Amino acid sequence: KLSREALASKSGVPAPTIKRFETTGQISLRQFLVLWLCLDDITRLYELTKVQSPNIPTTIAEVLQREF
Repeated sequence: KLSREALASKSGVPAPTIKRFETTGQISLRQFLVLWLCLDDITRLYELTKVQSPNIPTTIAEVLQREF
């Protein structure tokens, strides 16, 4: 709910860059992260990037128990 100019002032990301991001989706990763920091909690982004351990069987018995 900020204007481009207000967000540019708060974040340091130029208003034309914010406009380009809004219209084309193109932005550098650095500028995206700066905007995210200004608008939301960065820990939410961290949670999205956590590597989840896959459910891979570690024994023959686990392989045989799986239903395919």
